[in-house]
Amino acid sequence: MKKIIVLGTFAMVLLMTACSDKPVTPAELPADIAAFVQQNFPGQNITFAKKDLELTGWQYDIVLADGTQIDFDTDQMWDKIQCTMASPVPTALIPAPIVSHLQSNFPDAMILKIDKEHNGYEIELANGLELKFNNEGALMEVDD
Repeated sequence: MKKIIVLGTFAMVLLMTACSDKPVTPAELPADIAAFVQQNFPGQNITFAKKDLELTGWQYDIVLADGTQIDFDTDQMWDKIQCTMASPVPTALIPAPIVSHLQSNFPDAMILKIDKEHNGYEIELANGLELKFNNEGALMEVDD
């Protein structure tokens, strides 16, 4: 009996992941995501969006007209933002201690990517440096 339950659960997970990526129109996105884009990337249109079913709910990935890619977790909070040289990551989305560190140590560097991780943030600068910060904003690692 246990084998049947395990196999049934495994089959259901496979089915969910196999059918999970679904393109959606910008109008089908949750209101919180649309408001986030409008507030933080004004004037940018969403050119592509998809939703992906995970065990904890729907995740969304979007692409803006300027090439910016934003991933949202199941709580509809941004998880990763990857921008272009034409429009870097908005400073308002970066925790204040990280902004302060970057302004002091890399005043001319453009932030192209921010990725939330379980233990902090990973930042990628236009000069190729990757910086890892803990949740309090302390620099933990630099990689070039």
